[in-house]
Amino acid sequence: MIPIGLDRYELYCESPAEAPGLEPSARGIVGRLRHRFAVMLHEAEERRVGGAPSTATTRGARLKERIMAWVAERIAEQRLLWNLRRETAVAATYPQDMTFEQAMTLIRRTLQRDYGRHRIWLAVDGLLFIASAAFIPIPGPNIIGYYFAFRVVGHWLCVRGALQGLRRIAWTGRPSEPLNELREAALLEGDARQRRVHDVAERLALPHLSTFFSRVALRSG
Repeated sequence: MIPIGLDRYELYCESPAEAPGLEPSARGIVGRLRHRFAVMLHEAEERRVGGAPSTATTRGARLKERIMAWVAERIAEQRLLWNLRRETAVAATYPQDMTFEQAMTLIRRTLQRDYGRHRIWLAVDGLLFIASAAFIPIPGPNIIGYYFAFRVVGHWLCVRGALQGLRRIAWTGRPSEPLNELREAALLEGDARQRRVHDVAERLALPHLSTFFSRVALRSG
């Protein structure tokens, strides 16, 4: 549970990229869509972790790289919910100056908010994904369809993860002193903030925390 202000928090986790694979139940249109999503997600995570230089030589390849960069930026924000759908026991790390009960109140409130938000967008983007079929006759990759396919599957996984966290996961707590410092960092400006967040990220072994913190703090400010 990451403080991004005096009284604002976001849930966050980091995990290694998983190699894509077809699940035994992956059949038909939904199965192919989930597999395509897994491949796209794996490519985006490898790009985010490795920071590979651009090798695109065509307009279509450059457009795909931009989509991969957009996907990579959103992985950190949704990865927690995607992971929760497969868990039954989770340890929540929260600032040391809070009690476990206070942390769980915020966690449940956040999961309930995320469940409602992603359920609405799942319906909206589902309709737009169906409408994107109109672009299939156009030569070249259906970039619009890929975009909404990612959003549909992403929102669906988020809804499942939020429900798992609210109804089935047994939560335990682990207070963390370095997280207290992130609350103070949110009050700083510019380089001073970056240095403080980077220091906390190194101590917590979360290499992508600085990027996530900067994005959500700016968005919530």
